[in-house]
Amino acid sequence: MLLLSPGTATAAPTPTPSPAVRDFGNGPDRNDEAALIPEQAATLAARTAGTPVPAFDHTRGYPRHNQLPIPPENPNDASIKLGLIPHHAIAARLNDLQARSDRVSAEIIGRSAGGRDLYLVTVTAPETAAQAREQDSLRRRIGSGHQISKDRYKAPIYINANIHGNEWEGTDAALRVIEELATDPAAGDLLRTTRLYFNITANPDGRVGNKRANDNGFDLNRDFVTASQPEDRAMRQIMIDTQPVTMIDLHGYVNGTLVEPTTPPHGANYEYDLFIRNAYPNGLGIEAAINGLGYTPEKDGVFPVQIPFRDSDEGWDDWPPIFTPQYAPFHGTVAAHTIEFPMQVNNAAYNTLPVEELRRRAQINVNIASAAIRATYSFVTANHDRLVGDQTEVFRRGAAGEPSRVVPLGTVPGFGPEDQWNTTFPRAYAITAGSPAAARLVDHLIANDVAVGRAVLPFRSGGRTYPAGTYVVDMHQPKRGLANVMLEPGQDISPRVNAMYDISGWSHALLWGATVQPLPDYRLVAEPVRAAAPTGFVPPGHGPLALQLTDEKDVIALNALLGRGVQVTWTADGRAVVPDSARPAAREVADRYGVRFARSGTASGATLAPVRITAAASADDLFTLREMGFTVTPVSTAVLNAGYDWSSTDVLFVSSGLNYGALNPTAKAALDAYLTSGGVVTRGATGAAFNAATALLPVKAVAGRSDANGVVRLTSGDYSFVYSPRWFTGLGAGVRADQTYDSFVSGHWRPDDDGTGGQDAAKGQAAVVSGRSARGAAAVLFGTEPMFRNHPKALFPQVARALYWTATASDAAR
Repeated sequence: MLLLSPGTATAAPTPTPSPAVRDFGNGPDRNDEAALIPEQAATLAARTAGTPVPAFDHTRGYPRHNQLPIPPENPNDASIKLGLIPHHAIAARLNDLQARSDRVSAEIIGRSAGGRDLYLVTVTAPETAAQAREQDSLRRRIGSGHQISKDRYKAPIYINANIHGNEWEGTDAALRVIEELATDPAAGDLLRTTRLYFNITANPDGRVGNKRANDNGFDLNRDFVTASQPEDRAMRQIMIDTQPVTMIDLHGYVNGTLVEPTTPPHGANYEYDLFIRNAYPNGLGIEAAINGLGYTPEKDGVFPVQIPFRDSDEGWDDWPPIFTPQYAPFHGTVAAHTIEFPMQVNNAAYNTLPVEELRRRAQINVNIASAAIRATYSFVTANHDRLVGDQTEVFRRGAAGEPSRVVPLGTVPGFGPEDQWNTTFPRAYAITAGSPAAARLVDHLIANDVAVGRAVLPFRSGGRTYPAGTYVVDMHQPKRGLANVMLEPGQDISPRVNAMYDISGWSHALLWGATVQPLPDYRLVAEPVRAAAPTGFVPPGHGPLALQLTDEKDVIALNALLGRGVQVTWTADGRAVVPDSARPAAREVADRYGVRFARSGTASGATLAPVRITAAASADDLFTLREMGFTVTPVSTAVLNAGYDWSSTDVLFVSSGLNYGALNPTAKAALDAYLTSGGVVTRGATGAAFNAATALLPVKAVAGRSDANGVVRLTSGDYSFVYSPRWFTGLGAGVRADQTYDSFVSGHWRPDDDGTGGQDAAKGQAAVVSGRSARGAAAVLFGTEPMFRNHPKALFPQVARALYWTATASDAAR
C-alpha cells in the first residue's frame, strides 16, 4: 500500500562542508540556469547570449548606455493587432532613447520562462560614479533603519508593467512616459530628486502569445513568496536592489479604473499605519489624474475611478504577499498600488471586436496608465521627505523589534476596526540544520534579503537546547515583516471575512519541510550566513544504501539515478534502495542535490524503473512533476479523442482537462484497457469526477466550499495545503485512508450557505486515499493540493511516492 508518511530513516551525521559545487536552491542542478539564484541565472543568460551582464552595479554612474540586442521580428506578436508595441521592437526603442538622452539607462535583468529578454529602464538625472555610490550608501542606511539627509537622496519609484501578458497597455504607457522624461526640460527637477525604475514588460511570453500566464503556465502575480518563475525572481531583485518608496503595477481590465489601496483584510505583517497614510492619498491623486482626462461613460464607455478601500466592503484585499504591490512593502515601499485600467481588449473582446475598436480602447488604457504614472511621480516629488522618512521608519521598527502596531482608527478617512490586522513577532526563529529542506528555506530567505545566522555554540531558548549549527532568524532585523510572513503559521481569518480575492493561507515553515521553531528569547553567538551549508551525505563503508523520500531533492536525486540506469529497489515501506555498486552515483547525487543516504540491509521489493507519466493536469502540476525529474506527456480529452498510444505510460495523473464522459468510443476503450493494469493518481474536482466515472476506487468524494484554502493539520501531526478541499467517505473494501484531516491552521474556510462544506465537516475525514481498483489499476486520490503553484514543497514527495507506488503495484499486477 501507499505510504504518504516517510517512515523512519536511519540518522546520519551532519556532513563536513566541502568546496564542491552543490545545489541548495529551488532548481534541480546548479549547472542549470533555472537552479541558480536570480542574479547568477541572469548573469549566465546574458553572458551566454553575449548581452550586457545584468547587475545593479552601484559603483557606476548614470547614464549606463547598453546596446540591447534586437530579437527577431515576430509578425504574430499579439500586441500588433491592438496598435501596441510588439516585444521584438522594444529593444530598438530603448536603444534609440538611450542614444538621444543622458537620462535613460536600459539593462537586461534576466529572461522569461520562454527565453525572452526582460528590460529594466532607469530614468534619472546624470550621476557620477561618486554620486551613485553616495546614493547606494544612503539607500543602505535607510534599509538599516537609520536617518539620512533626505535632501541628498533620490527617492526610488518602481513602475511594473504587463505582469499579466494579455493586459498589454502598461508597457506602452511606460515607454511613453520614459520618452517624456527623457526629452522634457521641465522634468529636470523631478529627476534630480528621484530615480524611476521601469520594468517594461514583466511577462513578454504572455504579451507575445496573448495569454495571462508565462510560457510555464504560471500567473506571475501569484508567485512572489514562492518565486518559482524567473520573471518573479527578476522582479524580486529589482525591489531588493532599488528599495522603492512607491510602486504601481499596471493591469487591466476593471471599469471604472480600479486603484488600490484595498479592502480588508490587510496584511498583518505590514507597518500598515505608514502604508495607508501614503497609499490612500496617492490613490486619490491617481484618481484625480485619471478622471481629469475627461472620459465619460456616455462618450467613451469609461466610468469614474474606484478605490476599493473607500468604495468596497471586501473582496479586493492585500492579505497574501503573492502579488507585486503586496510583496513590495516588505522591501520598504510605503505606497503600492494595483491599477486596473478600464477598457477590455483581451479574451473574447480580442477575438470579436473590430480592430478599430480594439485600438481605440487600447489607447484609452495607455492614456490612463500614463496618467497614473505621472500622478505617482508627482506625489513622490511633493512628499519626498515624508516617504523617505516613513520607509526609514519601517526598517527602524523591524531592527528595533518593536511590537506590531495597532493602526489608530481614522488614520485616514474611513479607517475602521475592520481595517485593524496585527500579528505577534517572536524574538527569533530556529531552523534545524542538516536537511535539504532546511537548506532550501535558508537560501530562500537570504534570496529575499532576510538576514539568517548560524549558532556558533549550543544554546537554550524556551526550555529547549538547540545544537551548534542551528540556523537562527533574528526578528530584530529591518525586514522582519517578510521573515515573519513566511515563517509564522498564519491565521484562520474565516470568522472575520466572508469573501477573499485569492489565497488566504501559506506558511514556508509548515509547508516547505524544514523544522522551524519560534524562539521566545534569544541569547547566543551567531555568525551571518550567506548560503546554507552542504547537506549531502553518504555513509562510509560498503553495502546497499537507502534514500527516504522526504524532500523534493530526494525525488530529483532518485530520478537522476534511475535515468542513469542504476538498479533501484522500491520497498514496501517507501524507501529507495540502491546497491553497493552504485555508491559512486549516490555520492554524486548527494553532493549535487544535498540528499542524505542511510545504510540499508538486504531489501526486498519491486524493481523501480523511470516512471513515465501521462498527465491531464494543470500548469503548476506539470511544472512541478517535471521539476522533480519525471518524464511527463500532457494530454486532454481532445488529445485522447485524436488517438493515444498508452503503451509507454506507467501512471496516469489526472487533475485538469480530462472528461471521461466526453471521450469517443475508441478513446474510451483504449483508456479502459489501460485501467486494467496501469497506475492512476488524481487530484481535485477533475480527479474525483474521473474516479467516479471510471469506478476506480469505491469512495464518495465530498466537496468543501469552493473558495476555501489554506494550511491544514493532519491527524498524523503533519501539515498539508487545500484549495477547494475534498474528502472521501464510504471507503470500500481495500481502500486505505493515507491522510486524515484534523484541524484548520490558517487561511479562509467557511461553510457554504447551507451549512455544509466547512472545516468542521472535514475533521476526521480521509484527505488522501489509495487502493487497487476492481479494474486492476493501483490508484491514489488526493483531496488536498500537494503541488499548488509549486509552493508546498514538503508535499511534493507525497506525489512522488504515489507515482512510484502505483507504477510498481501496477507492474506487479501485469
